[in-house]
Amino acid sequence: MANLPPSKAAQDFSHATPAVHHETSDASVGAVFAFGTGLMITGVIILFLAWLLFGYFKGRDAGSGAREFPLALEQQNRLPPEPRLQTNPRRDLIELRAKEDKVLYSYGWVDKNAGVVRIPITEAMKLTVERGLLSRQTEKR
Repeated sequence: MANLPPSKAAQDFSHATPAVHHETSDASVGAVFAFGTGLMITGVIILFLAWLLFGYFKGRDAGSGAREFPLALEQQNRLPPEPRLQTNPRRDLIELRAKEDKVLYSYGWVDKNAGVVRIPITEAMKLTVERGLLSRQTEKR
């Protein structure tokens, strides 16, 4: 049967089993088309209603003006708790380095009661080179 033309094979098959035929009650093309059309129309209606709703919200928000909250007005100048975010990190870094340079390159008291002072780092390096570093005494065997 595979070598026969398609029409001849179908005829031979239908004669062999007369009860075999296509299903006529499965799905109606018209009903599927109507459902798809209804679905598309429903989608367009929903989109149109959503557009109207957003237009209403936009108009209502614009018409209400700026609202002032009593708690916000009361605490307007209050700073948030630490740690705060840096508003100008470059300036903060410059100020930090200036403070460090002031400590590194000037004389001053570390603890006046104990008699501890600080000297500029360049002077400290010169003194270290002159005096040398302290080291442990090695035991002679």
